[in-house]
Amino acid sequence: MGYDIERFVGYVNEGLLCSICRDVLEDPLQAPCEHAFCTACIHGWLVHHSNCPEDRQMIDVSLLRPLYRYMRNDLNRLQLHCKNREYGWEMVCSLESIDRHERECEYSQIACSNAGCTVQIERRNLDGHLAVCEYRSRECPNGCGYTILSAEDTQHNCVAELRTELELLRSEMICRVEEAKHEMESRLDSQRRHMVQKESILQNEIEELKSQMSRMMSDVRSLMAAERQHRQELEQAELEKREL
Repeated sequence: MGYDIERFVGYVNEGLLCSICRDVLEDPLQAPCEHAFCTACIHGWLVHHSNCPEDRQMIDVSLLRPLYRYMRNDLNRLQLHCKNREYGWEMVCSLESIDRHERECEYSQIACSNAGCTVQIERRNLDGHLAVCEYRSRECPNGCGYTILSAEDTQHNCVAELRTELELLRSEMICRVEEAKHEMESRLDSQRRHMVQKESILQNEIEELKSQMSRMMSDVRSLMAAERQHRQELEQAELEKREL
């Protein structure tokens, strides 16, 4: 839907009106036949039709294009009243800036920011409402540190609230201790498995070293026996040489 033409100051060119809703174009698109529409209006029309609502020429969503630049400029320069005129605000601004203005307008109706409050109030009066809102929150005046709503003042019990808070903290601490315990047990199991694996590897290396040492001792004994045999042969040769 477009902008209500009654909000505009002065004359509005016919070419700047939506061909469907007949209000001033909002987020406009243009068909190849140059008829212009609000985006929401033409999309809704094309759900049930396949032609232009003005001249019945065939059109498709893919054929829609933005307005010509000169038409966009004319549209943006139009002057209109703020939507909060009904609340006594006579602000007039250009269509190009109306959305930004209305987002920040002091006369806009906004919801109270307190949870549970359904009051709609002008932005300029929000601070005053928050000061007296029955759903406003504040810290307990008795010093328990609990945040309470004004509507809950009569039900608030410092001792009960602190006891509940203590129970929650105790439960949370128990959960954290259990989590830390499980994590430590998991780490110990992992380290234990690693140590067992390491011990097995070291044991295998020790057995291999023992085997190598055994082979070396056997080789040493063989060399010593060969040396004795060689020495005996030399002594025998020396005796034979003396006899000769």
